[in-house]
Amino acid sequence: MGNKTKGLLALVGLGALAYWRYNKATPEEKQAVKDKINNAKDNINKWGNDLKDKANDLKEKANDVASQAQGKFDEAKSTVEQKVTQN
Repeated sequence: MGNKTKGLLALVGLGALAYWRYNKATPEEKQAVKDKINNAKDNINKWGNDLKDKANDLKEKANDVASQAQGKFDEAKSTVEQKVTQN
């Protein structure tokens, strides 16, 4: 048996054990499991939103830098054009 097959069997076994344990749990234990899952989901959503916010901030900063560079380029181009037309 390959490592992938063994890993898959172990994962299925853990899933079956968790399912059996959950079905035998008291209502309070089931609620605790649900709370943990909801908490983990909320944390993942918060993390994803934080990443989106950081990506948007970086995009805005990059756009600002690009705009500033374009402005400097346009100024330099205008200065060169003026000097060329004067000579």
